[in-house]
Amino acid sequence: MQNERKAPANPDLSFFFDPRSIAVIGSFRENFFGGHVIVKSLLNGGYKGKIFPINPAYQEVHGLKVYPSLKDVPQEVDLAMVMINARSVVGIVRECARKGIRAMIVVSDGFAERDEEGARLQKELLDIAGEEGIRIMGPNTAGVVNTANGFNPSAYDAGYYRIKKGPIAIGAMTGMTNPQAFPYPELHFGVSKICDFGNKCDVDECDLLEYLAEDPDTGVISMYLESIRDGRRLIKIARTVTKTKPVLVFKSGRTKEGARASASHTGAMAVDDKIFDGLCRQSGILRLEEFKDLFEIPKIFASQALPKGGRLGIVTITGAVGVVIIDEGVKYGVSLTTLSGETRQTLDGIYQGLGTMPVDIGPMMAAVKNPFEIYSRVVEAVAVDCNVDMLINVVWANPTEVIFSSYLKGYERIKDRIKKPIATWVYGPSSEGAADMAKRVENMGFPVFTSPEKCIQALGLAWAYKRYTVQGTRYTE
Repeated sequence: MQNERKAPANPDLSFFFDPRSIAVIGSFRENFFGGHVIVKSLLNGGYKGKIFPINPAYQEVHGLKVYPSLKDVPQEVDLAMVMINARSVVGIVRECARKGIRAMIVVSDGFAERDEEGARLQKELLDIAGEEGIRIMGPNTAGVVNTANGFNPSAYDAGYYRIKKGPIAIGAMTGMTNPQAFPYPELHFGVSKICDFGNKCDVDECDLLEYLAEDPDTGVISMYLESIRDGRRLIKIARTVTKTKPVLVFKSGRTKEGARASASHTGAMAVDDKIFDGLCRQSGILRLEEFKDLFEIPKIFASQALPKGGRLGIVTITGAVGVVIIDEGVKYGVSLTTLSGETRQTLDGIYQGLGTMPVDIGPMMAAVKNPFEIYSRVVEAVAVDCNVDMLINVVWANPTEVIFSSYLKGYERIKDRIKKPIATWVYGPSSEGAADMAKRVENMGFPVFTSPEKCIQALGLAWAYKRYTVQGTRYTE
């Protein structure tokens, strides 16, 4: 069962992401979850607004005065974050209304995701919020993050509180995209906003898309959805948003069994997967394949230019991976290119046969003295070729500093010169070495992906998005 508000009280979501003040209502017992963590996260995250802890059983938390009730707070409050028993939440809505609060994040669970009684409580919550003109995020949500102002009211202790600012916005019907569930400090390209809709009894994916469309800090939007409340509205909004910002969606509940599980998770039934696929094709939404894609695939849009065409170049040290990439590229309309005569001549001058695509440097490893010293010239030659629209670079992370330095020199040569998307896969005998190499490459502005398949998926979706924005067409799988 999913309730819905027919006419949102206020379409502006600014109070959720940029409140001047927040009331935290719940327990402040020191723990890994709850109001104690929220206040700590806000303070350590750099939030500069006013924080008003609310609970009659406490006097102070993290050096802040705790107020017995909302009415005792001497100043205006923009946002309330609520973590109390589900049955008591409705009463808090009335208190928020009397205080002039127009936005609530309801962390509390026990609503439509639980049982029929919870569904009834959720409907009552929504009805009263509608009467009072209050927008609700949740219930059953982990909340939001705004890196622009340090607003990170995480109810779960993630062990870190500041998140790098970047162009990737992530919205989801799960707290699994919030700080306590993902190592955002390792996401080198940063994020702008994070939002867990929870049961989305009110604020939903359409509302967030409208907000992010106008958000100057957001360049690409990544979403996890289990259900769609209003398909027609989503198509209308997404058609507008995708003209300027790519929208990537991973949808679960593709099977009947998954749809039933979705109902128990958020209290919402999933839309038929074929219908959703049609919705994506009509609106320009790009579908993701796996949950981890929510964090990984947006990196190509956050850091690289869109391709001008679908001609793929590959530089690799293993021919087998080249074949894997070529096979995967077919579904995205990406095909292996043929290098120009000038480039072939340059590469064959380095090592006979090197000018054939994929450019496989493996065979020359034993035949050329110090083969990695010429690596930068090889990568540059392929990257600048007029027949190459996009490039995948396969890097062998041998734990030798001279090899690492040779790779980085190659990236340095093309960093400011090439306006083409470049995806990298790093492999090697040491996971630590591969991770170190990947970090160095990403610190230079080039996204690294976890597999060759992810490289071509990212480039393929970038090409699909370019075709959609120019021609209004999508790839066909």
